[in-house]
Amino acid sequence: MNQEEHGSLDGLFADFLAVPRRRFLRGTAALGAASLLPGCETTGKSAVAAAPQRIDIHHHLLPPKYVAELPTLIKGESPPTNWTPARSLEDMDRNGIAMSMLSLMQPQVWFGDVALGRRLARESNDYAASVVRDHPTRFGIFATLPLPDTEGSLKEIAYALDTLKADGFGLMTSYAGKYLGDPAFWPVLEELNRRKAVVYNHPLSIECCRNPIPQYMVNSGIEYATDTSRTIASLLFSGAAARFPDIKWIHSHGGGTMPMLWQRYIRQEATYKNRLELLPNGVLHEIRRFYYDTAQANSPGALAALLKLVSVSQLMFGTDYPYRPGAEVVEGLTSYGFNAAELRAIDRENALRLIPRLKA
Repeated sequence: MNQEEHGSLDGLFADFLAVPRRRFLRGTAALGAASLLPGCETTGKSAVAAAPQRIDIHHHLLPPKYVAELPTLIKGESPPTNWTPARSLEDMDRNGIAMSMLSLMQPQVWFGDVALGRRLARESNDYAASVVRDHPTRFGIFATLPLPDTEGSLKEIAYALDTLKADGFGLMTSYAGKYLGDPAFWPVLEELNRRKAVVYNHPLSIECCRNPIPQYMVNSGIEYATDTSRTIASLLFSGAAARFPDIKWIHSHGGGTMPMLWQRYIRQEATYKNRLELLPNGVLHEIRRFYYDTAQANSPGALAALLKLVSVSQLMFGTDYPYRPGAEVVEGLTSYGFNAAELRAIDRENALRLIPRLKA
């Protein structure tokens, strides 16, 4: 990955800081309406004044040391340098977000060097833990693993859960050209399954498809959504989704392009002679068991397509901060037409069911 979905990372952060005033005002109006929902204060206060309710599943962590080192690991990389926990908290407070689950920005820690990957993963997880110690009621941890390094990843799972008390894991959709369902990762998936872990994944801009139409697009941001669809396919058709049923998968960006392509998944399933072994309950059963966040998937079309496949119980509030502001998601969800109970489920209750610790 050299760039995020919407251009260079510097440009992304600049875009965020320059959110149009009209969008901000619309988001603020949506927040005011949200404050009148059951379960929120109804004294006429805005959602900012009311107790924050939302839980952000898709919230990026940018450790200063990692951000400083990244340009030497990827030539020409220019990640944002002005993210801080305080900036996250400001955006959270503006948008009624009670807690955000921190996951390391892409491309995370795999650069072809096992020792480097282990060091970067540990440093990132320790930094995340320090942020949580400073703000224990506002942040949680989706820990990083040094995949495709199996031994290092198994050690980091134990450290993250047993020492840091992480809430789950934040993975990339692929490592070293292999997607998450690849049997090479099964020893790690087996341990995550044994631990009944929550596993969120985020797409990459992979080498094969980074910029297939450079004459029209400086960077091919549309590939990120497709990359999520690829890793979903790998989990399904490798048999990993059915083989490791106790992993709670959260797919970024509403499942990417999968909601528009699911009929092709069904056709693909029909071509497998061993489909009853790989998918004993069928493709749709697994798709409907996965969870999906709403980051950059909160437009009417994206929500409608996803909700044709899964119930509201599988949707989770996610912002993609700092690459996108929380107001964008709040506006999209509150204007879609969900009733109050459905909004509560997406904003908060589905996360509480998945991560019971948050109830405290």
